[in-house]
Amino acid sequence: MSTILIVLFSLFALFAVLSVIRLAKGHASRIKTPEDLRTQLCAVDIDAFRNLTNPGEEDYLQSYLSRTAYRRVRRHRLRATTAYVSCVANNAAVLIRMGEEARRSSDASVAEAGMKLVENALRLRLQTFQVKAKLYVQIIHPGVRTLSSELVTQYEQMTRQSVLLGRLQYPARGISSVF
Repeated sequence: MSTILIVLFSLFALFAVLSVIRLAKGHASRIKTPEDLRTQLCAVDIDAFRNLTNPGEEDYLQSYLSRTAYRRVRRHRLRATTAYVSCVANNAAVLIRMGEEARRSSDASVAEAGMKLVENALRLRLQTFQVKAKLYVQIIHPGVRTLSSELVTQYEQMTRQSVLLGRLQYPARGISSVF
């Protein structure tokens, strides 16, 4: 009986680990060309995203709006931030696929850049899950503040890495126009 429980628990643990890995990687298709990137990436307005996560902007709004108006505006801003974070999570999944393709390259510099992109995109994608949980708490309780613009900065860094990788992989195609 205990052997069966151990086997069942082991299978459950294996299933849980594989599910977490699949969730972290996302469901993006394979990336072979810059056109594949164009069709799969979400547009992220970095300036607007940074504005939504700027604590100084929150302080400004809180000081000039009534408490009721501030809470209403804050909830709208948090929902918009959640949409941006969802786009960042999607884009990270797409860039994980791009990096995985690059890691298979025979060119050592492309393979290394692909490995770095996969590591950073995976880290960013996992962080988006934490940020989303915090955002949902803040939507329910608008007085709670836990956001920072760190996610925006990390997203910008990952975007720069993917542009560099794209230039290595597709030097004649102008990959930077995708981002």
